[in-house]
Amino acid sequence: MARRCAITGKGPLVGNHVSHANNKRKRRQLPNLRSVKITLEDGTTKRIKVAASTLRTMRKRASQATV
Repeated sequence: MARRCAITGKGPLVGNHVSHANNKRKRRQLPNLRSVKITLEDGTTKRIKVAASTLRTMRKRASQATV
């Protein structure tokens, strides 16, 4: 399965490792994915991969909605 957030679509970023001698080589920055169980409308549960930053935002919005 791809390293991609199921909700926001965040995926790997590509950049360079730069050494002190200014040598450059490719690197990948992977998103911080968490496996989460969600309950669908028909009552079944499903596991999806969600970025940690997305989880924070979802929990923040959920707490604001209840207040």
